[in-house]
Amino acid sequence: MNAVTTPVTRPINLALQGGGSHGAFTWGVLDALLADERLSIDGISGASAGAVNAVALAHGYAQALQEQRDPRQGARDALGRLWGEITAMGSLGEMQKNLLKLLTGGFSEQRAHTDILTGTLSQWVSPYQSNPLDINPLRSLLEREIDFAALAKLASPKVFVSATHVNTGKAEIFHGKRLSAQAVMASACLPMLFQAVEIDGQHYWDGGYSGNPALLPLINLCGSRDIVLVQINPLRRDETPQTAHDILDRVNELTFNASLLSQMRTIDFINRLLADGRLQEGEKYKRLLLHRIDGGEALEELPASSKMSTNGAMVEKLFALGQEAGQRWLGRHFEALGQQSTVNIRRDYVGELPRGF
Repeated sequence: MNAVTTPVTRPINLALQGGGSHGAFTWGVLDALLADERLSIDGISGASAGAVNAVALAHGYAQALQEQRDPRQGARDALGRLWGEITAMGSLGEMQKNLLKLLTGGFSEQRAHTDILTGTLSQWVSPYQSNPLDINPLRSLLEREIDFAALAKLASPKVFVSATHVNTGKAEIFHGKRLSAQAVMASACLPMLFQAVEIDGQHYWDGGYSGNPALLPLINLCGSRDIVLVQINPLRRDETPQTAHDILDRVNELTFNASLLSQMRTIDFINRLLADGRLQEGEKYKRLLLHRIDGGEALEELPASSKMSTNGAMVEKLFALGQEAGQRWLGRHFEALGQQSTVNIRRDYVGELPRGF
């Protein structure tokens, strides 16, 4: 009689970009990846909304392990509950609108969305004035839904959340016992809407400014060579924006992609040194395999200002788009895992370099 063999899973690292409610697209991608038993998740790095998705996934995984349930399904359930709560907060109607007016000094909703994301208008009111009590419904949601003590004990997947140190501009990575609701709040702290988050006497803003997401912990602290980036900030636009609204939207996209572009250039440089034999592959350096799942034209059609909307229909649509994108990526690229990159880093992130480089 032939022995039953357990199929070998392929380990991946997940890099989850921030992008407000567009993180519902990432939720859909994660649901598709978790449903595929051929994959295992080694590490997850997230910023802002990516950080929220990361801790929800890991919480569901840890809770299911404790209860001897399927951890994949536990993670999918936890993500679904979290986004259900976020959508419920968005259905508060007049209460939400009144809070938005309080926080935006009476600006129109469309203008407020753009200003919150970019902070470029000088007449903007400081959150220390407009929101002196530092009201943020996400804080209570995280404290209610996520067991951070269980996350600290979880061996795999490893979870990394990035925030930006206000005084130095450097990325701060929260992991293990340092990973808390306050750390996730720091990672998602838009400075023109909420007061800087204080942790151990230091102050932090949104992680998207310094690492959206941070890739270094996945490279240095995880075993898998494969990094799957879930990208929700478009890299390029076909048309040059001309209205004030469109210009500010594009400035926001460029700002939150800048750190990713820098990290990708470094990865491309190291990979080329390894390929040329100028660096020796070993414990210190390893060739990385990069992959990307994005929403393509579907996400590009949405303005950056829509990231502040928690409209239930939009969240469900983004989830479905993400699920489809995840399943499509698996169908096309699963066999490349562990073998080769499915992203042309030089073309998509680096651009043309001087001849001879």
